[in-house]
Amino acid sequence: MSKINPLDVVLGFVRTVEAGGGATEIGRFLSEDFTLTEWPHALARSGSTRTKQETLSGADDSKSIVAGQRFEIVRTTTEGTRVVLEMNWSAVLLMDLPHWDAGETIRARSTAVFEVQGGLITSQDTYDCYYTLPS
Repeated sequence: MSKINPLDVVLGFVRTVEAGGGATEIGRFLSEDFTLTEWPHALARSGSTRTKQETLSGADDSKSIVAGQRFEIVRTTTEGTRVVLEMNWSAVLLMDLPHWDAGETIRARSTAVFEVQGGLITSQDTYDCYYTLPS
């Protein structure tokens, strides 16, 4: 029996999100007790904590907000069951948001910390820093 590599699980999840996966596609990576903690940032000043079901609903809803999500993985760190990704994220907005208009590319430098147990992601803590490029 081969051992499940937590980094492979997390990278599979990220690539599925990037490919436009919705609830059905990303749900197979998440444990039933999965929790997503989004720490405060420019678009969510209070941050948020979501259950698996709320996260899956958000994945489907995001298709009306952004298109063409890209995750440029800058660095990975794995220690036991914990995986940390440092990445540059971008997507094209399909609607106006504070600081950006529909059609613009929104960008963030992000660090995400994942816990993986038994081949499933049990938690994700995300730290996003949104930015704009100089004109």
